[in-house]
Amino acid sequence: MPRAPRISPLRAWWAQRPPATGAAVMATGIVSVGLDLAGYEVLSRISLVVACVAWVALAADFVVRLVRERERWVREAGTPAALTAIAATTVLGARLSALGWQTLAEALLALAAVLWPGLLFVVVRHWRRRMTGAVFLGCVATQGLAMLGATLAAAETAAWLARVALVLFWLGLVLYGLALPRFDLRQVAEGAGDHWVAGSGLAISALAGSKLIAADSARLYLWNDDDSDVLRTVTVALLVLDLVWYAVLLFAEARWPRPRYDVRRWATVFPMGMTAAAMLSVAAAVDVPWLKGPGQALLWIAVAAWLAVAVGAVRSYTAPRTAVTSTARR
Repeated sequence: MPRAPRISPLRAWWAQRPPATGAAVMATGIVSVGLDLAGYEVLSRISLVVACVAWVALAADFVVRLVRERERWVREAGTPAALTAIAATTVLGARLSALGWQTLAEALLALAAVLWPGLLFVVVRHWRRRMTGAVFLGCVATQGLAMLGATLAAAETAAWLARVALVLFWLGLVLYGLALPRFDLRQVAEGAGDHWVAGSGLAISALAGSKLIAADSARLYLWNDDDSDVLRTVTVALLVLDLVWYAVLLFAEARWPRPRYDVRRWATVFPMGMTAAAMLSVAAAVDVPWLKGPGQALLWIAVAAWLAVAVGAVRSYTAPRTAVTSTARR
């Protein structure tokens, strides 16, 4: 009787990887952005390398599944988690832009912009009532484009790109408003980790708003005084609302502990890191220096959460392999 082909534990584990794994790149990327904003350049670059390696691996898998497993690719493309690919790409692009690698950041923006309309349309078509926090990924992906667009507009002195980013910013807020009634509030007590995305939609919106404010300058006149006042007010309000969500979700974690690892826990780290990055960025954009202290405190909480989830991810890989080895020895 012919033996079945032997599959390595790593390949078996990777084959079962859900689309939500893209949140790991989002979480790692935003931690890198936050560390850069706080001035921890070495740590920021280390986390950036990790994010880049993970992004390349997921991008290669995206293409392989599109070519070899078309049916599965189409099925997974209809889930909200598919939008993590866009959000992860824009966050990575923002960090690369901060390093001065504008051409590469522009390529990532173009890639995300190409994927965004098709994936968003398919995902929104599958929206229903009582969804997990992943329903807010439509807002997150859209605001990711706005954030990266505004960042590149300032770096490249491109007024048209800033105006497109502003349109995406308002569209992202509309998507958040449409997603909110579909979010099952019971997820706050029962969710496996992606319920935190309810807060990250506001956090990345605040970050995008801060980048739009910062893009305006004497050489790139974008907004008049009224426009600037509205943008500042909305951005600060978004940050405040995000902090309210953060407090509620943190309380829920203490009230209903969920210690087991789940891949959706990366979607917990991302909002934590995004809230810290948004606070640090808004502090600079609206000239409120005292926000930097709380922003750095939240950043280290996000770093600790990233380390905890990373340990859980490693254990989730080694546990099946240990089980397989034990079975083979019997």
